[in-house]
Amino acid sequence: MGLDFSVIPKYLDIVLLGALWTIAITVCAAVVSFFGGILLAVIALFAPALVRWPFRVFSFLFLGTPLLLQLFLIYFGLVQIGVDVPAFVAGVVGLGLHFVVYNSDLFQTSILAVDKGQIEAARTLGLSRWQALRKVVVPQAVRDVIPPIGNNMIALLKDSALVSVIGVSELTLSAQRAIGSTYRPFEFYVLVAAIYYIINLVMEAVLRRVERRIQASK
Repeated sequence: MGLDFSVIPKYLDIVLLGALWTIAITVCAAVVSFFGGILLAVIALFAPALVRWPFRVFSFLFLGTPLLLQLFLIYFGLVQIGVDVPAFVAGVVGLGLHFVVYNSDLFQTSILAVDKGQIEAARTLGLSRWQALRKVVVPQAVRDVIPPIGNNMIALLKDSALVSVIGVSELTLSAQRAIGSTYRPFEFYVLVAAIYYIINLVMEAVLRRVERRIQASK
């Protein structure tokens, strides 16, 4: 039958709307995973055992199960116990919590690399242990871990396509709906690949700029 890219303009608005949803999900989940990763890292390293162990179980569960299953449990499973989570929120929570665990490992390594003498110096200045962590240790750890965290954010963008299985009209699902009307999968999947690539390039450019600013501030 050959290729016919002339069918794309008619459905371009649908695909671009899906791209906006993809960006929104990625940004929201990235925020959850970033700050959640810091919190989980601090708890894993410094909280009492009674508090630390439940979070270790949480980490084990999210590391040991597929993201797709986690999305199903949040969206389809919670409703059975009376918690009806909207598809978009379920996607953000699922993606965010999945990457919280990976980010937490990075933050833990970076926090442990900070010179312990800085905590002692902060304590001598009258700061409590938690104030020293919040004002001295964690900011340094965050600066050092930005590059690998950036790689996780790019992986998060790619994994955001999985939220299509719970009905979120992100980029991939929007393209599939256009394909259902035109029976032109190759043309629309090429378009989707190009859009993902452009978003990826923008994210990499932003991350590089952040890294340069951090290096300049050291």
